Amino acid sequence: MPTQTIYESPSRFVRLEVDHTVGGGHSHPADLTTVEMAAVLQGLIINEPVTLIPSLPFFPKDEEPPRHPAFTSAEVIFFAPLLVQALKMATPDQVVTFYQSTPHTAIIRRVTSGGIFLDGDDLHIIISNYRSPTHYASDLGMADTHDDRLMPLRSITPVRVKLDFEPAAALVPSQSGSFFSRLFRSDRPELVVRLSHVRAHLLEKNRAATVPSAPPSSRPSAERP
Repeated sequence: MPTQTIYESPSRFVRLEVDHTVGGGHSHPADLTTVEMAAVLQGLIINEPVTLIPSLPFFPKDEEPPRHPAFTSAEVIFFAPLLVQALKMATPDQVVTFYQSTPHTAIIRRVTSGGIFLDGDDLHIIISNYRSPTHYASDLGMADTHDDRLMPLRSITPVRVKLDFEPAAALVPSQSGSFFSRLFRSDRPELVVRLSHVRAHLLEKNRAATVPSAPPSSRPSAERP
């Protein structure tokens, strides 16, 4: 599968690839700002299934609630400019793929990977893996020798998380997605974000930040006789 590397390290990469599962004819090259891409990554929400354990009034420090941001602040700062650069270089038949691997145990890593592509005003976001453990074996005694770096759009393990987005007004209903997005949604989570809504939300936030707060009202003190 033809690829073009935008950034690569042992634990992360951003690439341009041709992948027939998402089709072609995309609106590439595309011109987004880093601020807009950061807003998209910050708005992406993961909904993980709740495990069957007694409910607790709090979560331990090393755990997250089932609903949480897909990317940390540091990950947003790292990936946003690279994804912007990739979209500017992409051709209509390419998709931007991303990959991140973090150590979990001495022999197991956890992988987050997926891709993005733009169709008109709609930015498609695919999460093929979300903190998926490597060396996953679907059958006891059968090891998976798949190189997770070669195909970031392939799921290493069954992906059970669901994607959401904030603000919700920017999220395109699933039935409005393309044929390919509907076809593969059962295999890997995907959502579509309308960029015009993201830009409007950013503009609204900027306006709110620049409006000075009204001074506290005061009444003139009554003159003493």
